[in-house]
Amino acid sequence: MENEITLHITDREGVTHTLAVPTDMNMNLMEVVRAYELAPEGTIGICGGMAMCASCQCYVLNEVALPEKSDEEEAMLSEANFVKDNSRLGCQIHITPEIAGLAVALAPEE
Repeated sequence: MENEITLHITDREGVTHTLAVPTDMNMNLMEVVRAYELAPEGTIGICGGMAMCASCQCYVLNEVALPEKSDEEEAMLSEANFVKDNSRLGCQIHITPEIAGLAVALAPEE
């Protein structure tokens, strides 16, 4: 469908899920992970997507141009565990046509 993009999300068990995700529902990556139940309930998006908890931290695995990190995202990642150079908060990555093909892996649970 034209309002869908493909995302590749590796869950915390190491299983990669290739998903067709709608771009017209104003979702973010954390909400996609929750909607497709790729992480146990209560372990991701604990703060509701406010960049306050880092439970949705993920690692970007390929060269897809993402928006710059906000100051809030930078601050939260500076305090989180398991942070790498390619860490992002899933709640801050909005599902848009520009991120088609994005591959991420969920960070370990805090």
